[in-house]
Amino acid sequence: MFGLIISGRPVDATPQAITEAQYAFRIPPAPAFSHIVVFMLPGTQLPPGTAATVFVQIPPSQEFKLLGGIGPGKESAIFKVNGLKSGGPSNDVMIDDASNGAVPGDIVVGVSIEPEQQVAAQLATLQSGGMANNSQQMSSALVRTDSASGGRASTKVLAQRIIGNAFNFLASFGSDTVPLKAFQDWWTKFEKKVELDPSFLDRAD
Repeated sequence: MFGLIISGRPVDATPQAITEAQYAFRIPPAPAFSHIVVFMLPGTQLPPGTAATVFVQIPPSQEFKLLGGIGPGKESAIFKVNGLKSGGPSNDVMIDDASNGAVPGDIVVGVSIEPEQQVAAQLATLQSGGMANNSQQMSSALVRTDSASGGRASTKVLAQRIIGNAFNFLASFGSDTVPLKAFQDWWTKFEKKVELDPSFLDRAD
């Protein structure tokens, strides 16, 4: 159902099936690489109302870090894996099964089929966490001191406002099932809004 591409290497379209909804690719770390492409094989479809999250485990860590997702409307994605740190969201089944069979030193990429809304929620958390961790690079205004109150927007408040912005956008579709591409559209618009008005997250509206 899924394939993986690394520049300069053959396409890998035979992941290990951990469960009916979870798959794992084992990647030798050499030759060095920094990006991977995960995609759905032509002619395959996910079960209705589902999408897929993509995780990575980089030795010596035993934890899987969420990279992103693919699904209807976004059947492939490029992920940066160079320099990832441990401690991100994990998937217990993949940790117990996939890593046990891996050659020591192999990087493991896991793909998990989950309900679309659950995937969207995980991606929102991932994106909001990335926004908080890189707020100064994106815009110092996201965490700047408010001149009127002398206060400072906390990471928790910023995350709540980002997720709230995503929820309002996705809720506008008027359906319980929202395509994964809709989340990607929201993130693109959100980044543009931050670029045009870096201070909008400092406001409660």
